[in-house]
Amino acid sequence: MPRDSSPYQRQLTSVFASLGEQGRAKRVEDRIVSGIAAGILLDGDRLPSEAELASSLGVATMTAREALVSLRSMGLVKTTRGREGGTFITLSDGDRCGLLQDRLGSMSRVELRDLAIHYAAIASTAAELAAGAADERDVGSLRRLLESRSAGSGTGGSVVGEFLLELAALSQSARLTREHVRLHTDFGSLLALAHADPAFDARMIGLCGDILEAIRHGSGPGAKAGQRLCQGRRHLAHR
Repeated sequence: MPRDSSPYQRQLTSVFASLGEQGRAKRVEDRIVSGIAAGILLDGDRLPSEAELASSLGVATMTAREALVSLRSMGLVKTTRGREGGTFITLSDGDRCGLLQDRLGSMSRVELRDLAIHYAAIASTAAELAAGAADERDVGSLRRLLESRSAGSGTGGSVVGEFLLELAALSQSARLTREHVRLHTDFGSLLALAHADPAFDARMIGLCGDILEAIRHGSGPGAKAGQRLCQGRRHLAHR
């Protein structure tokens, strides 16, 4: 996905969204790790300063500092001094799969299934609303996104994820869009593991095509197609 695209910016915002009053160093750490695992934060990306990180996440500066210390000990970030210094992500693309596997292994089956159900409910509702709100330009944008998969310019997982993010935006519900973006950061990255299965990958791309056709005709079946897609993506929770 282009680094300056609106879906990327929405995902990046979710990484640094406020954690609320109960935020602690482990939660800050988990949020950054989720951003790395989702491919939103890439090797070499500069993190906000400690003060900026604390402000955006709604935690004390000391809490943000503790989280960065832990991330450095894990080898996920490095901090350099000087004029061009700062804290930078240090995870190569090859190491991201291992990070995803670790995250998946740390979750119980019940926790994963519950997250998948929540994700499916939000995404299918977005598909239903988008079916009634999208215009020809929106349909064209969604079609080009799916065609990028055929052209080999995007992986199935990233294309399906971006497709669902665009549907959330088309729902015209700011609250639903924010929740979908948050869930995509927490759960969507794990689906990259399921998309490694070519049959699963092809099935999800096909279902996106079904949703697109329903939206093109401005019909309610867009919701049912969205439900089928999200039910398919629950595949990961049962592996």
